[in-house]
Amino acid sequence: MKNVLFFVVLFSTCFLVSAKISKAERKALIAFYESTNGPEWVHTWNLEEPESQWYGVKVIDNHVVEINLFRNNLKGVIPASIGDLEHLKVFNVAFNTLTGELPASIAGLKDLEILKIEMNRFKGALPASFGSLSNLKELTAFNNFFSGSIPASLGQLTKLKVLNLSSNNFKGAIPEALGNLSNLVSLGLFENTLEGAIPREFGQLVQLKELILANNQLDGEIPREFSQLASLEILQIQNNKFNSLKNLENMNTRQFLVFDYDKGDLKLNFKEIDFKKTRVAETKFDDDNDHE
Repeated sequence: MKNVLFFVVLFSTCFLVSAKISKAERKALIAFYESTNGPEWVHTWNLEEPESQWYGVKVIDNHVVEINLFRNNLKGVIPASIGDLEHLKVFNVAFNTLTGELPASIAGLKDLEILKIEMNRFKGALPASFGSLSNLKELTAFNNFFSGSIPASLGQLTKLKVLNLSSNNFKGAIPEALGNLSNLVSLGLFENTLEGAIPREFGQLVQLKELILANNQLDGEIPREFSQLASLEILQIQNNKFNSLKNLENMNTRQFLVFDYDKGDLKLNFKEIDFKKTRVAETKFDDDNDHE
């Protein structure tokens, strides 16, 4: 009986090892490898080995569900065939030197939950079609060269918890639709050329803990609805062109760990906060060790 059990386990193990992803998914992985300077990666792939053994690749039920190549010396562009990895849940290519525009095919990855592309050299517009990534929980794209306006379609990503588009070349108004992101915990739009008023709809982001809007061209007044942001711990709005900061007085400033604003308006009457305790929140490199 023990011998029978041994052979059953051995057969099952061999089957799992020999299991393969589809030809389409393998082709997409190889195209990505070739397009991003695969042989020169810090941790490269041995294409003779099973895909499940390739560095940063996770395979479940014969499908690629994760590519994590954080800080791995990737260079080149992401090929359109990345969209053939239709079961992908995590795509992390942060802290590399990837260039070019993002392929619109990424928007077809309906299972995608985490998209981390920060600290690269991507350019062009952020595809409006990204609004169809209905399962996305985290989108970090800071420190690139993205331009154009922030797509209003991102307001459809109602499962999103983290959105960081800081340190790019985005311009125009902040879309009111971002106020629909009711699960958002962190929003970073630092250091772009955004203009216009902060949307009043941001008062609906009641889960928000971090809001970084510093170093833009925003104007108007701080929305009265900010007083509804009871979970907010970090607020940075300095280096903008606001006409009035008066509504900041309506906020419970005792909740803040960081509270940075342009302090030129001497008429403000804050209570029970020691501004000496405030500090600059460095959010641009928060993801340094995430998903490694």
